[in-house]
Amino acid sequence: MNLRTAIAVSTLVAALALAACGKKEAPVAPAPPPITPPAAPAPVPAPVAVAVTISGIDLAKAIGPDQRAIAAQTVFAPTDTIYAVVSTNGSAQSVTLAAKWTYQDGQTVNESSQSIAPTGPAATAFQVAKPDGWPAGKYKVEITKDGVSAGTREFEVK
Repeated sequence: MNLRTAIAVSTLVAALALAACGKKEAPVAPAPPPITPPAAPAPVPAPVAVAVTISGIDLAKAIGPDQRAIAAQTVFAPTDTIYAVVSTNGSAQSVTLAAKWTYQDGQTVNESSQSIAPTGPAATAFQVAKPDGWPAGKYKVEITKDGVSAGTREFEVK
């Protein structure tokens, strides 16, 4: 091989070597961002309890299927069953209504309570009866809501 050929071959080998070193590799795709679990949904707020209020107390000798007084009255016969119908508005998980019935001298005739969970307007009925007849006189029923007086109604037996 002559010198010229050797120089040409050497130059070619060097050019190839340089080309191989200068060859750019395909760009590497960036790593995907780390997988994060989806955010937990915001907690659902608890329903706001609306205070239960007493909107009325009616006395009657009969009630309908909806527990409402058929005809409010304040005078009863000795053999009548007497109902106290408590009308409420609002909602709550639990409210205790109580009725205390007393005779004119303050003597307790009857006491009872009911736990209710209203979700709007509601009626709750309390009743007293005396098969052998109520003594004539003045009576009173006091209604309490969770132990706090919500009102009284006076009535008479004639």
